[in-house]
Amino acid sequence: MKIKTDAPFDMIVIGASGDLAQRKLLPALYFLHKHGDLSPTGRIIGVARHEWTQDEFLRTAEASCRKYLDQGDFSDDDWSSFARRLHYLALAATEPESYADLARLLAQDGEDAERRARIFYLATPPDLYGSISHAIAAAGLITSGARIVLEKPIGSDLDSAAAINASVGEVFPEDRIYRIDHYLGKETVQNLMALRFGNALFEPMWRSEHVDHVQITVAETLGVEGRGAYYDQSGALRDMVQNHLLQLLCLVAMEPPSRLAQDAIREEKIKVLRSLRPIEGEDLARKTVRGQYREGAIAGQSVVGYLEEPDTDPASGTETFVALKAEVDNWRWAGVPFYLRTGKRMGHRVSEIIIQFRRVPHLLFTDQANAIQDNRLVIRLQPDESIKLALMIKTPGAGMALRRVHLNLNMAETFEERPALAYERLLMDVIRGNATLFMHRTEVEEAWRWIDTILEGWEARGDRPRYYNAGTWGPPESIALVVRDERAWYEHLV
Repeated sequence: MKIKTDAPFDMIVIGASGDLAQRKLLPALYFLHKHGDLSPTGRIIGVARHEWTQDEFLRTAEASCRKYLDQGDFSDDDWSSFARRLHYLALAATEPESYADLARLLAQDGEDAERRARIFYLATPPDLYGSISHAIAAAGLITSGARIVLEKPIGSDLDSAAAINASVGEVFPEDRIYRIDHYLGKETVQNLMALRFGNALFEPMWRSEHVDHVQITVAETLGVEGRGAYYDQSGALRDMVQNHLLQLLCLVAMEPPSRLAQDAIREEKIKVLRSLRPIEGEDLARKTVRGQYREGAIAGQSVVGYLEEPDTDPASGTETFVALKAEVDNWRWAGVPFYLRTGKRMGHRVSEIIIQFRRVPHLLFTDQANAIQDNRLVIRLQPDESIKLALMIKTPGAGMALRRVHLNLNMAETFEERPALAYERLLMDVIRGNATLFMHRTEVEEAWRWIDTILEGWEARGDRPRYYNAGTWGPPESIALVVRDERAWYEHLV
């Protein structure tokens, strides 16, 4: 994992007492520190409303790192040196006068302040992004090296996303706004570009003449996990499809960029979003499925249904599952459906991209007609990162009996180095000022434009989500979505 940087930085985590900071950010920063990837002079400054002392913050952060890091990654010696980077200040993030103590701490940088990357990581609700940005500016904390990191979701529809982007944009120029989607930091997601653009084998095949369809699945076994109040106002389409799944679709479908640079890659992703065919009118019933989980069993343990989860409306019509048939109206992908699927309380935790190739044009092995299966590229993002290519091979012995086998690249087995986890890689990119894996304002708004059409159509129809039992793969209607096209969901989890 070669992601080291010597760039000096101050990372100010606003909302440092929250779940995101404690579960993801601090453990990722600890790991980067442990392996010597951070500049020795880099500081991590947690701020929140909690009236914690420095010692209380350190105890909480240590407990989080012990809990969320892999066994063997935590050591007392590494923690002691990491803790010297950490500072904590209690403040009201939307009030400029609350930043006096932070301003004094940052002033210690002296003449070095303009050279240091000053990163404001907003681990807060998105509706506070604009007011926090303006408070930071009013407190005089914006330097030439200042950057701001925004977590998804950016808004709840096109209008709210545009308003947030405009408000933050009044303080920070677009090239210093980092909208993070942790899926884009996964090693196998980035390998999509390497597979396509670094191999003569795949790029000529990556088009409608050779690809039958594409499937993108992000399945979770977890429920709302204490986020019932937020999730009930969001749902799977806003929470997962608008960002994670559409970003994956863009990386699969985009044209080769003119160069491997952030602006060139972003331009190609935006073209894909603008090419998505709107799903509206009668297509809503044929190309979309909404589901909501009921009680069931996960890993042999009984779990309650969505309506019984804490802080959810007992009469809620919020979807916890979505399946869509998306179509990209351009020359490369005309006629190739992209089947998207995501849900909570599913049968297994898995995120993967399936490139299903077309059948061979002429079948030589007529006596093996039922055995011949189409070639398939399976790019798995989690729980294990791997790339598999399914091919037909003759079995040993007499005759021409065929069977499917997999060429399997398992990232953990192939590379001796532990690959950087998503937040580790993305945090380092922010420190270095590399925005390639972050979303441009236009990407966010074009994604919402497409999603809003579906949301408005659902509301006009007044349909309620279909039910599915926890531990299954969604409502039966999601199976019909692909069977209608004489296809099937890929669910071979080996």
